[in-house]
Amino acid sequence: MSTDINKERNSNGMSRRQFLQTSAECAASAMFLSLGSAKSFAAPDTSTRETLIPLVTLNNGLQMPRLGLGTMTLKGDVGKRCVADAISLGYRLIDTAMIYRTEGAVGAGIKQSGIKREELFITSKLWKADMGYEQAKKGFQTSIDELGTDYLDLYLIHRPYGDVKGSWKAMEELYHQGRIKAIGVSNFEPAQLEDLIATSDVKPAIHQIETHAFFQEGKSLEYLKQHGIQMEAWAPFAEGRHGLFTNATLATIGKKYNKTIAQVSLRWHYQRGIIAIPRSSQKAHIAENLNIFDFSLEDSDMAAISTLDLNTTQFPEWS
Repeated sequence: MSTDINKERNSNGMSRRQFLQTSAECAASAMFLSLGSAKSFAAPDTSTRETLIPLVTLNNGLQMPRLGLGTMTLKGDVGKRCVADAISLGYRLIDTAMIYRTEGAVGAGIKQSGIKREELFITSKLWKADMGYEQAKKGFQTSIDELGTDYLDLYLIHRPYGDVKGSWKAMEELYHQGRIKAIGVSNFEPAQLEDLIATSDVKPAIHQIETHAFFQEGKSLEYLKQHGIQMEAWAPFAEGRHGLFTNATLATIGKKYNKTIAQVSLRWHYQRGIIAIPRSSQKAHIAENLNIFDFSLEDSDMAAISTLDLNTTQFPEWS
């Protein structure tokens, strides 16, 4: 992970892997994880891969998978393997960013998968060091060179720092040239997003923000729906913070459907109309995360999860 990102993280989170290895409640977790059927960890039938993950139509008509693979920290050979594994399991949306330093691994994983580029939906992001009209174009070129592609399906302004309007102008030009199929933003405050919309020719197609059971962002979701902008969740598991993987409410709901807490969390995002990009370095978890389309949460389940909202970020160091 880059130095800049390191500065914005702390260690109060717990991943599924860490939980299983170190938690005093490991036995209870194992019980819940074992509730999933064997097919929870099996590769989907290859005959259904192309239609396995439902699509959403963005405001410019582009279709985007509603579930993908996040790649922050998945560097080098690990990242390459994870991306190739995810594609083999049926994933088509792969999310990366310049600051993650994973674009090269993503590109290598795509190459290893053997799949045609046009079957994938690749997202990357412009970091704050490359903000501004000329720098944004250079940043974009660096990203596609690292990825080994000549276009991106989605390109986001990662954080609203520096010359946002100059950067957006460059991205609009690349969009009109067909080098980016959709453009969007990440981590914008409402006023910043409103200003960008009011002064731009191309409305953002995506807003990628922190949202999960403990920070549900209901007002943001409604606002984005009203403006025809698709919400996308980074850290849909809150990176395990606040004990997400041991949460009693989520565990009880999971037991009801023979699903894991991770699957319940992702299904909750899906039923709210939010794209999610969970990250994992474990093939079993990557497969598990995909197995959320064979059940539906009832209204009572959605209501129970709504009570978990703390209405505050779980990543204050990133604010």
